[in-house]
Amino acid sequence: MRYLLVLLPFAFLLSCQTTPQQDWPAESVTTKPWTRWWWMGNAVDDANIRKQLIAYHEAGLGGVEITPIYGAMGFEDQYIDYLSEEWMQRLQTVIRVADSLGMGVDMNLGTGWPYGGPQITPEYAASKMIVQQYTLKAGQLLKEKIAVNDEKQAAMHPRLVTLMAYGPESTVDLTDSLSDDGLLPWTPDANYELYAIFAGKTGQMVKRAAPGGAGLVMDHLNKESFPVYTARFEEAFGTPDPNIRSFFNDSYEVYGANFTATLFEGFERNRGYDLKPYLPALLSGDSSATIRRLKTDYRQTMGEMLLANFSEPWKNWINNHGALSRNQAHGSPANLLDVYAATDIPECETFGYSGFDIPGAKNYTHSSRHLPPDLYMLKFASSAAHVAGKPLVSSETFTWLGEHFKTPLSQTKPELDQAFLAGVNHVFFHGTTYSPAEAEWPGWLFYASTNFAPSNSWWSHIDGLTGYINRSQSVLQTGQADGDVLLYFPYDDAAYFSGKKSLEYLFTVHNIDEWLHPTNFYATAKRLTEKGYLVDYISESWLEKLAVPNGQLSTGPNGTSYKALVIPKMTFMSTKALQTLLKLKKQGATIILQGLPEDVPGLHNLEQRRAILDSLVMGLGTSTSPAGNVQASLTAAMIQPEGLAALGLKFVRRVDGNNTYYFIVNQRPEAFDGWMPFNKAFEQAVILDAMTGRAGNAETKTENGLTQVRMQIKSGESLFLKVGNETSATDWSYANQTGGAVALNDPWTLDFKAGGPSLPGNKTLDKLQPWTTLGDSLADQFSGTATYATHFTLASKKDDYLLQLGDVRESAKVWVNGQYAGNSWAVPHELRIGEYLKEGDNTIEIEVANLMANRIRYMDRAAIEWRKYHEINFVNIDYQAFDASGWEVQPSGLIGPVKLVEVD
Repeated sequence: MRYLLVLLPFAFLLSCQTTPQQDWPAESVTTKPWTRWWWMGNAVDDANIRKQLIAYHEAGLGGVEITPIYGAMGFEDQYIDYLSEEWMQRLQTVIRVADSLGMGVDMNLGTGWPYGGPQITPEYAASKMIVQQYTLKAGQLLKEKIAVNDEKQAAMHPRLVTLMAYGPESTVDLTDSLSDDGLLPWTPDANYELYAIFAGKTGQMVKRAAPGGAGLVMDHLNKESFPVYTARFEEAFGTPDPNIRSFFNDSYEVYGANFTATLFEGFERNRGYDLKPYLPALLSGDSSATIRRLKTDYRQTMGEMLLANFSEPWKNWINNHGALSRNQAHGSPANLLDVYAATDIPECETFGYSGFDIPGAKNYTHSSRHLPPDLYMLKFASSAAHVAGKPLVSSETFTWLGEHFKTPLSQTKPELDQAFLAGVNHVFFHGTTYSPAEAEWPGWLFYASTNFAPSNSWWSHIDGLTGYINRSQSVLQTGQADGDVLLYFPYDDAAYFSGKKSLEYLFTVHNIDEWLHPTNFYATAKRLTEKGYLVDYISESWLEKLAVPNGQLSTGPNGTSYKALVIPKMTFMSTKALQTLLKLKKQGATIILQGLPEDVPGLHNLEQRRAILDSLVMGLGTSTSPAGNVQASLTAAMIQPEGLAALGLKFVRRVDGNNTYYFIVNQRPEAFDGWMPFNKAFEQAVILDAMTGRAGNAETKTENGLTQVRMQIKSGESLFLKVGNETSATDWSYANQTGGAVALNDPWTLDFKAGGPSLPGNKTLDKLQPWTTLGDSLADQFSGTATYATHFTLASKKDDYLLQLGDVRESAKVWVNGQYAGNSWAVPHELRIGEYLKEGDNTIEIEVANLMANRIRYMDRAAIEWRKYHEINFVNIDYQAFDASGWEVQPSGLIGPVKLVEVD
């Protein structure tokens, strides 16, 4: 039956704004972090929905993305079938409560991943090419039926797509010669090899499906599959449209789906020749140049069919229902830039931990299962957004950042800053599991970390992280991304050189060592970025959309403008792309080639196209960089890098009218305190600190017509800089040390506040120490928060003071003389506290939150069962059975030393 959702317009989600702080752009629902909200077994109820959304709101989240998954044991009687009337009622509750809180709601257009379900019959399921071969001698009649021998495949009624006979002098299409009963009434006059090509089925089922969502994965290459898939949603939602903010599609993880029944037709239409005569070569397993050219054409066709038959209809369907589309293109068998650009909100993914040379940075997990996140991989999503004029770039953030229960808040900041540097401006946590009040600690948990939920021992400190993201994204969503260089992505090279064995090739985040890292494209992107240029990528299809207004490369008013187009050294480039380059050059574009392309991709009309290539290359020869030195060519074209990169600092820029915003990050091991050069002149500079919300006018000076700004950024820190003609009401307060550091060595009290399994007794400490060194078994088992407190005397109060907390395990909130002084959730653990101090006696209270690890260790050692899930129950970061019983006690509390430093 249909269930009507009565909702406010989704535009409210973008326009509802909180009160902005002076100097900062306006905050909104979208500037706050969102989270993926897993519904286990859809076992949700109105009371728990309301309670949890309120908790998320109070923690600083702006919205949720509902993704139903498998269920928890013992709650089967509470499971709700996906899209049932009851499920739709729960969805309505979510949207009603979220709206009352000023939050937004996104929804996965399915359960688990990839798209599929009970509505997908074998006819519309993910397909693979099945080949049956027969040998027929001259004068011989084939006695057996042309049919798939595999029983499982036969049960799904695979469709015969073509029957080809290959002889010594001819190729014969026998598809229409078959009788209705599958017999072939044909006798050859010579020996022939017969290839029967069937559209078989991969049999892949929806992974981690929720109740009511299990079933076959859909055929993304078949244009008839998507309407079949969405008919169920049309029926459930009815009218008016379900005003979800956006519908989400997770990373493309459709495995072995290398075919669809209409692929030969699509191939001939898009490539200009019939593939069927080449089937014996294509399927031979050979890796010769000819075979790889065939595979390049095959892969190009698959990518185009994915776009035309799924990506574009998917986006259109969503937009027609009043919502935005949000898609993770990575993993697709296609040019990722084109698939990302075909959605409203391209989404990348940070999977694992990058590793940063930041003193004091915490990482308690060591896993080699996957490659670390790569900034240059993340930039495929943001590049597509910038080129195509999409304002938001989202990220599935902190997936497997660390082991379950061992990921501190401080570990998120450098990874988050890297995502911002890659162009992300709409963070989604991975993630938060709906967990009812009756579920005992640690509550319901998704099998992959990180756990952003109230059960986490550092949840009461998460407002530091969410506030940082909110303020940062208020800037990063303002205006437009600023760029210097467009870098052409040679997809044809990637399609030719990668994955020599299979017909298809999936461009995933986990195989970039094969298709991305070894390339000149990657080396050029990395080198130019490190030299101080802002680089975005562009595909061949978007190359054709470029115009050259006033010498700048742009795809239109909403797209980013660039000063130059760089073509990395590559093997293959199409004649169409070369013709586009010549057109852009004539229009005044600055085009720099590392080297001339050597050949054309694909097989059709090869020699003819090679001749065209040679003639076109002649017109580009003068644009070739001497010895491939792109930076020298950029300098010769008066395109200068930002000087701050030479200092080892990282940055991105955004332009908003007359103002330019810089996001500057220090991830080198040394602090920076000095004059920072910029490659432009400006009147004013305002420093903005997203950690605290502070802002103020910076000190500036001019040298050689360019402006320099005095900046102080310690390792691990980041700041925004707004340059232009606007000023702040106050000046920036630099931390200039004027006195020595005084260690707070008086006795401390330790008061356990909240957590479990039980609260240890309060302590008086002669010296500062973590609570896991007290020799107290209850303290060793404890996960939660505890407050360290002490007194100290100031004979006279100076201008300001910096409180250095030293080694914190793992985050801290500070009160000085009863006043809240701040949240120290990331390194360096320092706070400015001068405004809260007074002459004479002062009190300081430091509330420390540790990890969940020690409590889980206790539970596993005591054989207290908490793993109660119907799937993947429960794995560690290496996807082995999880067991914390062998863990060492994780140091917890305040290690210090705690120092007070005079600054002005």
